[in-house]
Formats: sequence, structure tokens, C-alpha cells
Amino acid sequence: MSAQPDLLYSEEEEALRAAVRDLLTDHCDPAGVIARTESGTPHDRALWKALAEGMGLAGLLVPEESGGQGATHREAAVALEELGRSVAPVPYLTSAVVATEALLACGAEDLLGELAAGRRIGALAVGLHTAPGAAFAVVRVEDGTLHGKLTGIADAGAADVLLVPADDGVLYAVDPDAVTIAPSTSLDLTRPVAAVVLDAAPGRAIGDAEGAVRRALRAGAGLLASEQLGLADRLLADTVHHLEQRKQFNRQVGGFQALKHRLARLWLEVAGLRAAARNAADALATGEDTDVAVAVAQAYASQVAVHAAEEALQLHGGIGMTWEHPVHLYLKRAKADSIAYGTAGAHREALAQLADLPAP
Repeated sequence: MSAQPDLLYSEEEEALRAAVRDLLTDHCDPAGVIARTESGTPHDRALWKALAEGMGLAGLLVPEESGGQGATHREAAVALEELGRSVAPVPYLTSAVVATEALLACGAEDLLGELAAGRRIGALAVGLHTAPGAAFAVVRVEDGTLHGKLTGIADAGAADVLLVPADDGVLYAVDPDAVTIAPSTSLDLTRPVAAVVLDAAPGRAIGDAEGAVRRALRAGAGLLASEQLGLADRLLADTVHHLEQRKQFNRQVGGFQALKHRLARLWLEVAGLRAAARNAADALATGEDTDVAVAVAQAYASQVAVHAAEEALQLHGGIGMTWEHPVHLYLKRAKADSIAYGTAGAHREALAQLADLPAP
């Protein structure tokens, strides 16, 4: 029987949270994020450099002997909570978590060191919608080169190395300059997706694709819940603050009973999400009941994040409908996250199988 998970934050984790929040407060204001989404460069390279090189966050999951920080998924989850609170346009989840986990599975020490130091950004060339355990698209190997098209690849445009699974069961490291990256229409403008076309692209074999992709997607799904938690928690706090300041009929809007009930319900949902997300992060760190914990977190997280964004949009009134207000960034991120690394339905189905409770 597994030990009781520790869902509380340690002093070190709270110190990490404070440091990341201070940095994001100074360098990731809502107006700046909105302006960046309107530009041709949605990724904030300066912010990424500060996070990856300045604070070492890109190497949290990388062992010290490989050039990383030697931390655990719990610390990475705290970082993702804060990045979710700011809807930060940086490839942290895709590079520092998903690509890093794939490289850890393959034992690619040189690439791990470069990602950990922030010198390169990695992207796993598997569709963002792919759930852990689901089938994923691969490219063909012909005459020692790679051929094919992969779609829905998150942050491919920012990557310095693509990790591409092939039909020979091998994961290849591919230089983005050797492929064609075609941006796709993305609801979440802070995490763009693209199609990757390989036409006789050279690649370096780094390990078994099946195991690496499964491990990477499981970590991505589990820690995505922490990003969704940060997003929902920020929206709840901002909505409460707005309703405390807003007045109608000479009364504080937040004093209306109907709105109190809606906020109370949302608070309970966010509290539940915090428990599920922390449990998933702890399970990834300890290896205890990991598949179940990840499935539970993602079966619950999406609906809470989307509900928090919808409530924030409505309760901010007319100003919430404007482009200048950042709530639309959170709604788009929440909606996009709801299908990232598997839908809630896919995770419920996986959970039913893990618990030996199949549908009738």
C-alpha cells in the first residue's frame, strides 16, 4: 500500500514560488503579453533567458551530474503554477518538462545539459492533443533520413532541437533548420502550435521512442494540472478583487448573495484542483501510483480551469469582454489546455481501466 502523499508546500517550494512570482511580476505584465500575441514573435525570449539561465528553472528535472538542478516534479509544479498565473509565453512545459523527460528516458546527456542550461529549447514532435498511452504519429525512415508530416506540435517555432519519433521505433534529434515548420491557427496565442514537415531530414538516433514518448506525455499531463491550478487560482483572486471594488445601486457587487454562491463554488473547485495537482506532482516525484494520480488530476483540472475563466469573463462585466483586459488570454489558455495531453474524457477512461472499472 502506498504512503500518504504530502500535499503541503515545503519552505523551499514557497521560496521558489516567491522568486518566480517576483520575476514574472516585473517581466510578464498582462499588457506586455497581449502585445506579444499581436506580434510575429509570441515567445518571450528575454523572459525565457531569465527563467532558464538566470534562475535555473529549465534544469529542475535534470540531475546535477547532467548539469541540472537535481530537483523533483514538485518544484517544477510550483514553477508551472506561477507561469500559469501569468499565462507566460515561454516554452517551459514543452521544453523543461516534456522534452526533458523524453531525453531523460533516452539518457541523452549532452542534450540534457544544453536544455538544462537554457542554451537550447527542445520540443517533442508529438501532437499536443496526444494523451499518455494513446497512439502517436511517427515519420518514415528511408535511406537513413526522415520523411513525413507531424501536426499540432506545441512551441515547435521556438525549438532549437526537435525530438521526432520514427517508424523504426527510434526517437531522433532533428535540427529545426532541416525541416519545414508551418505555424497553425492556435486558440492559445501564448502557446502556438505548428506542423513539422520532414523531407529527407537528417536525424541523430538517441533512444527508444515508445518509452520516451510515454514518459514525456505522462509528465506533461501531470504537471499541466499545476499550470491549470495557477491559472484558476489567479482568476478567482482577480474576480474577487474586482467584485469587491465594483459597485452597483450603491452596493458592493461582491455583496450580492447569488455572486457569493458562485464564488464559493469556484473556491471549492480550485481547492479540489490544488489537491489533485499536488498529488500528481508528488506521484511523479516519488513514482507511487503515478498513472492513477495523473489521470485523476487531468480528469478534473480542465473543467475547473475553464469554469474559472468563464466565471471571470462574466463577472468582470463589460470590461472582461475587451481585448485590453487579459481575461481572454486565460480563457483561451484554459480551453486549449482542456485538450492538451488528452481530454478529461480520455483520462476518465484511462482511470476506469486502471481501477478495473470499465464502462458497461
